[in-house]
Parts: sequence; C-alpha cells; structure tokens
Amino acid sequence: MSSAARALACVLLLAVAGCRGSRPVDAGPAFLQALALPSVGPTPHDVRKLAGKVVLVSFFATWCFPCLAEMPTLEALQRDYGAQGFQVVAVGMDLEGAKVLVPFAEHYAPRYPVLLASEWMIAGRSAFGPIKGLPSTVLLDRHGRAVAAWQGVEGHTKVAEAVEKLLKD
Repeated sequence: MSSAARALACVLLLAVAGCRGSRPVDAGPAFLQALALPSVGPTPHDVRKLAGKVVLVSFFATWCFPCLAEMPTLEALQRDYGAQGFQVVAVGMDLEGAKVLVPFAEHYAPRYPVLLASEWMIAGRSAFGPIKGLPSTVLLDRHGRAVAAWQGVEGHTKVAEAVEKLLKD
C-alpha cells in the first residue's frame, strides 16, 4: 500500500475514533452502519448482509469520467470474489441524488448495489469523513475496519491483491 493510501486510511480511522489515547479503536461497525443507505437499481442492498464480508466501498458520481472508467474493474472484482465473501458497494455522491442515480443504475445494472449518499455523507459527516475527490475507494476487512484506501482510479491488479489478502485472513 502506498504511503498516500496508508495516510488516507489513517485519516479515516482517526476521523471516526477521535483522540482516545493509545488504545486501538475498532471503527468497523461505524463504517458498516454508514452504509445503511437506500439503494437504487436492480441489485438489492441489506447492510446487515455486509457483516463478516470484505467490502470495497467506491464513492463515485455519474458525471465523473474516471468513476465510469472504473466500473469494469468493480464488476470484475465482484464477479471474481463475490462467492468468497467479498462485496462491492458503490455510493453515489451526485448532489441530484435519486434523480440521476436511479436511471444510471437501471441503465448500467451493475452486479453490486448502488447506494444514495445521504446529505450527512456528502457533507463529510459520516464515518468515512470528507470525500475529497472522486472516485475514492475504501477497503474494509471482515470486521468492518478500513484497511486500505485509494483516491482516483487504482489498477485492477493492485486492488485484487489487497482483496485476496483480506479474503485469506
């Protein structure tokens, strides 16, 4: 993992944990609960079914060309690792919300859920903190802890390696 990705993951964890001394803080439930959002499109979503899975959270917008370019990678990851306890979840950060995300999700019909970001999430007041650029991706381990993060499009091979490592744990 690059130092920038490690730094982003640490910032995300610190945003949730605050300053609580040297005790490790398990932010897992906060990250998973932040994904209790309405879904659009054909793939159903139940946040309770994420427990115990490795989860890749992709923050995107319909107007973001790099986000659209990343969709085949997300599809391939879901196809290749879904049966092993892996789940991609896309969070649409469009300010127009359902107005643009419903037709987008219905047209592209990804095999992973597309969620509507809440106003709190768009304002940076969720467990994930401010999303400073799109696409942004956070990888959660089976305990719901953020263990890696990328800003921008990351290559399939690097993400697949991180997912495989977590699936083995």
